[in-house]
Amino acid sequence: MSKITKLTEDQINQLDVYRDNWIGIGMSTAPLDFDKAKDAVCKAYRLAGLKEPTQFDVADSPVHAIKVVQKYAPDLKPRDIFNEMSYGNHDASWLGFYDYFRNVCNLKVCNKLEGLIDLAKHCGWLNMYEDLVVFQHRPVEINTDDQKRIHSDHGPAIQYRDGFAIYAWHGVRIPSDWIENKASLTPKIALKWNNIEQRRAACEILGWKNILDALKAKTIDEDDDPMIGTLVEVNIPDIGKERFLKVLCGTGREFAIPVPKNMKSAIQANAWTFGIDDVNSFEIPEVRT
Repeated sequence: MSKITKLTEDQINQLDVYRDNWIGIGMSTAPLDFDKAKDAVCKAYRLAGLKEPTQFDVADSPVHAIKVVQKYAPDLKPRDIFNEMSYGNHDASWLGFYDYFRNVCNLKVCNKLEGLIDLAKHCGWLNMYEDLVVFQHRPVEINTDDQKRIHSDHGPAIQYRDGFAIYAWHGVRIPSDWIENKASLTPKIALKWNNIEQRRAACEILGWKNILDALKAKTIDEDDDPMIGTLVEVNIPDIGKERFLKVLCGTGREFAIPVPKNMKSAIQANAWTFGIDDVNSFEIPEVRT
């Protein structure tokens, strides 16, 4: 069996290449390439020692795939069909790892995954059964934040060809109404929402200033300059005590910024927003937006 204890300089240089390539595969919105996906999945079956399937079909989204599978297997429950889905190009995070060691490091044991690696390059999610494979098109749109988490503040984070959509706020899946009908989301709804991560997302969508007003925030320190702001503390249900800096921006709009719990004064919190830990070295910007 091949054993690798150290990478060569050339192999190290290839890491970024494979990372970027597989990020592109995972984020692809290209339509399904049926012929190439069919060849790849048949290869995956062969490499697993299984008989190649003879029935193939195509779906536009995970929801559509459930209906397509049920045409062939009406006794299967939707939840089971969904739980049995493989992720195709969305398995890029681990398939890219093995693709690198297969090609760059010539690690033969990775060849068993060649079919799945090829499959990820040509289709989205899929269902694989003994004699049936249902491929899915990749999404038509994927939106992310600056940390590459699925996110959109104006529409679906992920949109499929048949209209099925996923709404997300910085990686947290949320109800569509919170984006499409923002008036339906109120501080009362946000603060009583059962899921803690979704609750935090709801508070961010509404704006922390609105949440602070609803919670009757306690003032910790208030600076004479409204652009330095006011440090406040609130007790958010099931989350606990959090501190925020309420400030006036250069346009005259008041907003609130979450800051670390160890902030003791408004100017310390304001300095922290500029990445400055030493308050004594903090110079108030002449122009603030």
